[in-house]
Amino acid sequence: MHAFDVLGDPVRRRILELLAEGERPAGSVTAVIRDEFGITQPAVSQHLKVLREAGFASVRPEGAKRLYAVNSAPLQEVDEWLDRFRRFWTPPLEALATELARGRRERRLHRQTDTEPRSES
Repeated sequence: MHAFDVLGDPVRRRILELLAEGERPAGSVTAVIRDEFGITQPAVSQHLKVLREAGFASVRPEGAKRLYAVNSAPLQEVDEWLDRFRRFWTPPLEALATELARGRRERRLHRQTDTEPRSES
């Protein structure tokens, strides 16, 4: 399955978001996904299986629990693929950052001139 087929599903993206916070037991993942998406435990298990088989998640047993974690390698591949498109959003984002910095600087200068004591002539 192609990475974007895996990531195209909102449930799987949400599972990855949860796992990005740190390793989680399958039961914890299932509880959140059931609450947010209203799907059954077997459906959540199927999504975890897809993530595992596609290499996006790893699982390790700890007693009766199954702990899931993000595997970053496929995400790095997605990032590399996206790299050729960054030119479409990087310059506008850099321009926005410049404008935001300019606005902060102007507000700071404005506050300084407002708080400086006025000299009486």
